[in-house]
Amino acid sequence: MTTLVVGASGATGRLLVAQLLERGQRVKVIVRSPEKLPNDLKSHPSLSIFHATLHELSEDDLVQHVGGCTAIASCLGHNLTLRGMYGPPRRLVADATQWLCEAARSARPPRPVKFVLMNSAGNPNPDLDEPISVGQRCAIGLVRVLLPPHVDNELAADYLRTQVGQRARAVEWVAVRPDSLIDADEVTAYEVHPSPTRSAVFNAGKTSRINVAHFMAELITNDATWNQWKGQMPVIYNEGYA
Repeated sequence: MTTLVVGASGATGRLLVAQLLERGQRVKVIVRSPEKLPNDLKSHPSLSIFHATLHELSEDDLVQHVGGCTAIASCLGHNLTLRGMYGPPRRLVADATQWLCEAARSARPPRPVKFVLMNSAGNPNPDLDEPISVGQRCAIGLVRVLLPPHVDNELAADYLRTQVGQRARAVEWVAVRPDSLIDADEVTAYEVHPSPTRSAVFNAGKTSRINVAHFMAELITNDATWNQWKGQMPVIYNEGYA
């Protein structure tokens, strides 16, 4: 089994790559800065590294990279700098999601490719009519205006919900929504829910990046977990923060 990971040099992406390799997966990564990958990953015999940015690749290039993959995982995100948040590309996550899903369809896989998107608990799922207070609606509206990365995350999830949908033959999907991300050295107990159990704005929980990586790896490698959550936007919290 082979998984293509984009955003692999980021704080969560590299943890996901490690989790997949530990499970015996072959992993491909497309990274702009390969030097940011840990040395133990770069030397792993089951890891293939392609030095590029997605925006540089043609449609044929993407189809070639996606071909033969049973799963695609996106851990892309914007750097928390002025340039990263307000400079181009504004649709980093949404464009990558669309391009990779289209490439998966063009590759004509023998069975649906699993697409796992790392998203955000601050992004509501309209399909479930999740209850949101007036205060939170106002806060999210302000965030949409002030922080373009939030809109990018919304557009990426909306593409999966509305364009890929529930019955696509080539692609199935899950959008994983962690709450406030923290660092941890080891996987700990965590909880997964269909919708937020607390306000991501006024009463945020915490989710360790390594737990997010573990859950994403479970989705990719465990069919029972996949079948439980495919076509959904599960929210993940460290145990005790649900």
